[in-house]
Amino acid sequence: MLGALAALPAVTTDMYLPSLPVVAEDLGATQAAAQFTMSGMLLGAGVGQLVIGPFSDRFGRRLPLLIGISLHVVTSLLCSITPDIGTLIGLRITQGFFNAAASVVAIAVIRDRFVGSDAARLLSRLMLVIGVAPLFAPTIGQAIAGAWQWRAVFYALALIGLALVLIVWRFMPESLPREQRRPGRPRQVAGGYASLLRDRHFMALAVIPGLGLAVIMSYVVGSPFVLQDQYGLSQAQFAAVFALNGVAIVGSAQLNAALVRRAAPIRILRVAAVVQMVCALILLAIVLTGFGGIVGFVAGLWLVLGTQGMIPANASVLALHHYGHMAGTAAAVIGALQSGVAGLVSPFVGLLGGDSVAMVCVMLAAVSLTLVVLATATPAYRTGGWRELDGMEPGTTTSVGQTEEREAEQVEAQGPDQRG
Repeated sequence: MLGALAALPAVTTDMYLPSLPVVAEDLGATQAAAQFTMSGMLLGAGVGQLVIGPFSDRFGRRLPLLIGISLHVVTSLLCSITPDIGTLIGLRITQGFFNAAASVVAIAVIRDRFVGSDAARLLSRLMLVIGVAPLFAPTIGQAIAGAWQWRAVFYALALIGLALVLIVWRFMPESLPREQRRPGRPRQVAGGYASLLRDRHFMALAVIPGLGLAVIMSYVVGSPFVLQDQYGLSQAQFAAVFALNGVAIVGSAQLNAALVRRAAPIRILRVAAVVQMVCALILLAIVLTGFGGIVGFVAGLWLVLGTQGMIPANASVLALHHYGHMAGTAAAVIGALQSGVAGLVSPFVGLLGGDSVAMVCVMLAAVSLTLVVLATATPAYRTGGWRELDGMEPGTTTSVGQTEEREAEQVEAQGPDQRG
């Protein structure tokens, strides 16, 4: 259930993706404007998570989830009748704001119940469900658009949202007891965000999933034009290639779920960042030289995306480790950075020309920044420095209760100004 919730933003993106060139033509829009209907959704999600995260710490996880998905249904229906590209962009931003509730609550619920390697393993399992979206959503979206035009895709998204509302209403228990909820007054919310912003290690780890999503979204917004227009693939062939790359993301996420049983999350993260950098440089060389044609290009993409599943889950669980007492707010910051960074970076694909070189250069820039942040803003690459981040050893079990006791002691030891 949590996986399905976390996958809602991905499904909302990927079902609509094959129709992007048709949307641009039908609404008389430029390629960059059509791509911004994707990026704008991410920006809306970034703002939405900052609002919904503290709301879920104050009122519990169920209420904001039900409200957010219900309004996702409404905005999906409005998108289906949009008359122009400007209105569609505005509605997609709003849609991103509301369905942010699904992803931020899913992560917060995991942190409500699990910490350490167990949380990393479960977040990797979420990646399995999220990764299924690229396997099926573009094909389903292409079939729907082929039969009933692209606007019908939004009717399907509304039906999916309605189904999730019913499932949450019937089956999802509340994971945040009333006695653990935080005051929702503006001063307390601002204090919570301020304490997170002052934590250098938290902020460094929190921005890494955003840079990872920037890699994926640069591929997502550029690939319909690159693969269909530049390489001449049909919509069906494009959907097949998209599914193949989805397998890479899913596979690496499940490999990560197995590896965290034997290695600390930070150790996996620091190796994966280096490997992804090497793969991105290989992909750039393939694009610049034309080596291997479409096969070489897809193989290079597969390698870059195949390392992505080992990065966001480990960075997120490390960032959340010491913030169980405000998991919704902390998850909101991670989610906002994830959506915001990706939403700001991915439009550069269209602005730089929208071809394969532009797409790969933007992906390489995001991969490079991931490595720079990890190397300069955390002790991950210092000898023994990874212990400063969380002190988690593979195979150890830390209960949520033990973690909460340790966090409470830390808060009591701080002065009033530090407590926020």
